[in-house]
Amino acid sequence: MYHVFYFDVKEEEISGIIQTLDSNIKQNRKHIEIYKNKEVDLRSKYTALHVELFWAIGVFTIKNGDHLKIILDEQNMFEHFTTNNKRKDPIIQKKKTTH
Repeated sequence: MYHVFYFDVKEEEISGIIQTLDSNIKQNRKHIEIYKNKEVDLRSKYTALHVELFWAIGVFTIKNGDHLKIILDEQNMFEHFTTNNKRKDPIIQKKKTTH
């Protein structure tokens, strides 16, 4: 199955939408308390991507063998995932190796 995955981060909330051919599955949750007000915007986006992907797998929306198109609104994230460029931020660099 093919999916399109959108995610967003606000100061207090993380949200995700997974589109398939016949449905949109949405989730909103409070930002993780241990990270709230401690992360810069880019770190928050990596955290949201991580959280929302595991949510989608956990509720069996995304299954083994499915195709996933992730919509990124940050050029930095796109370049990070599509090149071998390293990031100076160790937390962000670690997120690349876990996906």
